[in-house]
Amino acid sequence: MVEMRNATDVAIGQRFPANPPADLPVRVAPYSKACTTLGTDEEIQAPAETAEPVLEDMVRSADGGKTRRGRDTMSSFATTMKKTALAAVLLTVVPVVGGGDVFGLSVAKADVIVRGNKRIETETIRSYVIQNSKGGDTDAALKALYATDLFSDVKVSREGGNTVVTVVESPQINKIAFEGNKRLTDEQLKSVIQTKSRGFMSKSDVQSDVQRLLEAYRRNGRYRAQVTPKVIDLPDNRVNLVYEIDEGDKTAVTRISFSGNKAYSNGRLRDVVKTRETGLLGWLRSTDTYDPERLQSDQEALSKFYMKNGYADFRVVSATADLDRERNVFFVGFTVDEGEQYTYGAIDVQTSLAGLDSRQLSSSVGTKSGSVYSSEEVEKTMEELTLAATRAGYPFAQVRPRATRDYANHTISIIYYVEEGQRVYVERINVRGNDRTRDFVIRREFDMAEGDAYNKALVSKAERRLNRLGFFKNVKVNTEQGSSPDKVVVNVDVEEQPTGEIGFGAGYSTADGVIGDVSFSEKNFLGRGQFVKASLQYGQYTRGYQFSFTEPYFLGYRISAGFDIYQKQQLQTSYRNYEEKDTGGTIRFGLPITENLTFGVNYTINQQVLTLASTQADGDTTNGEASLAYKYYVCGASNCAALNKLSRTRVSSIPGVSLVYNSLDNLQFPRDGIYAKWTEEFAGAGGDAKFVRSQIDGRYYHELWADWGLVGMARVRGGNITGVGQKLELVDNFFLGGETIRGFASQGYGPRDTISGESLGGRNYWAATAEVSMPMPGTPDEFGLYVSAFADAGQLWSVDNKSLPVSDGTTFNFVDDNKVRASVGVGLMWRSPFGPLRADFGIPVSKSKYDQTQVFRFSGGTTF
Repeated sequence: MVEMRNATDVAIGQRFPANPPADLPVRVAPYSKACTTLGTDEEIQAPAETAEPVLEDMVRSADGGKTRRGRDTMSSFATTMKKTALAAVLLTVVPVVGGGDVFGLSVAKADVIVRGNKRIETETIRSYVIQNSKGGDTDAALKALYATDLFSDVKVSREGGNTVVTVVESPQINKIAFEGNKRLTDEQLKSVIQTKSRGFMSKSDVQSDVQRLLEAYRRNGRYRAQVTPKVIDLPDNRVNLVYEIDEGDKTAVTRISFSGNKAYSNGRLRDVVKTRETGLLGWLRSTDTYDPERLQSDQEALSKFYMKNGYADFRVVSATADLDRERNVFFVGFTVDEGEQYTYGAIDVQTSLAGLDSRQLSSSVGTKSGSVYSSEEVEKTMEELTLAATRAGYPFAQVRPRATRDYANHTISIIYYVEEGQRVYVERINVRGNDRTRDFVIRREFDMAEGDAYNKALVSKAERRLNRLGFFKNVKVNTEQGSSPDKVVVNVDVEEQPTGEIGFGAGYSTADGVIGDVSFSEKNFLGRGQFVKASLQYGQYTRGYQFSFTEPYFLGYRISAGFDIYQKQQLQTSYRNYEEKDTGGTIRFGLPITENLTFGVNYTINQQVLTLASTQADGDTTNGEASLAYKYYVCGASNCAALNKLSRTRVSSIPGVSLVYNSLDNLQFPRDGIYAKWTEEFAGAGGDAKFVRSQIDGRYYHELWADWGLVGMARVRGGNITGVGQKLELVDNFFLGGETIRGFASQGYGPRDTISGESLGGRNYWAATAEVSMPMPGTPDEFGLYVSAFADAGQLWSVDNKSLPVSDGTTFNFVDDNKVRASVGVGLMWRSPFGPLRADFGIPVSKSKYDQTQVFRFSGGTTF
């Protein structure tokens, strides 16, 4: 082994001393990997045996530190600026100082002798020593020189009548490299450390950087990570600094437990928190590791969940994360005090603002007496009342709810006081943390800008809007004092998350065979908040594509605008003896009326080509030809063979309107809320088709038994299409099947030609579904398996007789028994890391003998 000066091994928990001794014994280990990884233009010149471990056996305990990357970055910047300033002073400035006191003696600059310096001027060090030695403090000069981090060793001694300052200059860092890192990239690690290339190497800074690197790995669930910094000497007092990293195994959360909860089961509460238990697919998750910030966020999520559901006295007693070092796992536990569930008592609105009528303001109140108390409803009511006052000419109005709690009857009565607030203006809005999302995408969610009146309710509403975008993991909005008492600065801190999605679907039926589709969507395209989706469908008998684009803020207004381009081709099958190809596009606009209600306008142009098989020309209706009804559509009353015609092209020009109400708590896995959509389309603005088509679709979700995670869903759909001034063509009818009543094939029920077996569609339909779902008993929550039981029912009936040939029972036999179809079944859903995957097994319990059935259906999707 070789002895080297001014480097040391640091034991666990040990810090570099403020005044280190001149010589420390050092253990040197050979190192050769860095020679092949650090250099391009400047190769490492030192041999392997000169590599020197500066720090070893750093602290590896799971202390749950809360050092943040942003704070490290600011600290690093401040420290760098400080050192740069000090270096500038030492290297370029020579203070004019007459003398000082060293060891209690008054000396002049000529009495100070400097030894060991190479890069830094002697006069600079001499003047700096004397400047910091006034007052007889013998250690002041020593500490001041050490504080610059420009020297790795400093000695102050007396020789005769002179003061001798012996220094060893800190080496300059040529390059910084990382070895052994896989989970975190070099760029990510460089953003964490404080030491930078071309700067001076400080042992204390290197030690701090090791702690920062360990903290970075802890935040990524690697509590066994080890970091060993090593230096490789280069000529001219330069070094290469290498951080050798052993990332260790992932330290995952294996159990999340709750105590004190009675109203909701452990499984239900696990869905509320963001931390997840690891499992077979833990390698695909990033939320199954312990993160102190996430644990804090989980506590807030639990409080918000309980307060939303009426538990006004709820509190989190404790939240713990215990590390089992032997197994390298965490056990997370929450102790809660639920309290009692409250309902609303009396609700009232009072105002001191002249010109405002309390009775008119009452229409903006969303809390109703007798309903279950919800802090979220109270907050939304405050926002609506504030907006109502603002529209009435009171921009500084504020709403203060005063709640009176009846502990005996478990009710909360609320009086909303609307009054004049403090005149405060928004000086500045700072947006931070958005590396990908453009600033304007975040700023436009605020109903106020710099210079406007500050309104807390509008800030809360903007925060909720930002969370609902789905672009960010976390959104935090806070304020601070501006440049004057009547100004505030609004800070918006966001943490971005992936916004792309890949979806796929697959299915099989005896009629359609195997069918599959893939889709790609991005809801924050280029960070501009735009939605883009492209999908491709390919199967044995069905093929097509679609491309969609949506701009949510058209021309800078809160109006969405977009377009769709599509093509769908349905090939000939055993039950459809013709081919159909639809090509077209849609232009659409959406105007939000309220937070949950949106009005839409759209225009669609579609070209449809229906082609009969080549055997249709022979006139034989027994060799697998299309229904005579489709021949009638293509050729009219004439014989297709005589016309030598096998296809018909038809263009439809369809403007339409829609109204959508959406209050679902979660779009993918709703437990509560309503989704309702009404559409009205008017074909006839040009083109060949002329009809009016109306449709409704309503869904209601409600948690029936929270302790078991049992969720109920009721859905109702219906539609009518009527020809205008002419017969309704056969192809304009509704064609329904397993997508409305499971257990039936596509186009599996409704009016039909029994000779060919083909569906003829219908002008009217309705469908209803009742379904309950719950986590699969006996399976770990981490698997995300859910089972459901459902019952579907519906009807499809009525065809315009003018669009049909004569039903003679031989060449064409039209049946429409107007019978209610129904089915029951069970489903299995997996909330996989790839997104929701679902399989349904439906058994028809009411059907006609000519209906076509399909017992099994499958679909799924994923997010990346």
